[in-house]
Amino acid sequence: MIIDENSFMGFSPASARNGEPILQRLTELLAGDETVLEVGSGTGQHAVHFAGNLSGLRWLPSDIEQQLPLLQANLDRHGGDNIASSRLLDLQQSDWHAGLDPVDLIYSANTLHIMGWAEVVTLFRHLDQVLTPQGQLIIYGPFRYSQNFTSESNAEFDQWLKARNPVSGIRDFEAVNALAMQAGLLLQDDIKMPANNQLLVWQKE
Repeated sequence: MIIDENSFMGFSPASARNGEPILQRLTELLAGDETVLEVGSGTGQHAVHFAGNLSGLRWLPSDIEQQLPLLQANLDRHGGDNIASSRLLDLQQSDWHAGLDPVDLIYSANTLHIMGWAEVVTLFRHLDQVLTPQGQLIIYGPFRYSQNFTSESNAEFDQWLKARNPVSGIRDFEAVNALAMQAGLLLQDDIKMPANNQLLVWQKE
């Protein structure tokens, strides 16, 4: 499915570029019939692209309150039968998981470096209450390893993020993986992606 920049409100070029490489990996990693909660759906481009190409998925898009009108407008225009209406999910709220039925997969792209570390901690704290047994968590984005950036461009991006918002920044893989382990998740894969990004895959033990 081709995402047309002229038909999406708030079109994200980055989401358009990384959509196909991520889809290829999801096709390999998933059975194709999972219920997926997307944290931070943004413009909805990933929801439309992935659910449109993997029609057996049941996609649950979510975002913070100020993003919901744009997200839902795009879903109203482009969403399919396997994409639910957008829902509020704010990681500044400790009970973000309240009212959610268990899902097979939690997916999020380019969010951990935008939100504050406290919100990252809150996300992982309640994962075990949202994921089904053997459920997966898949996170896409840039990471540091052993406190080192994987590229000079990522180091520059980190500086830009922190200048815009001091609580933002590219996260250390080891710190995020420690949160996952505390939540009862085991790292299954760490896949190098284009543009100095990673696709991290954990599974609930």
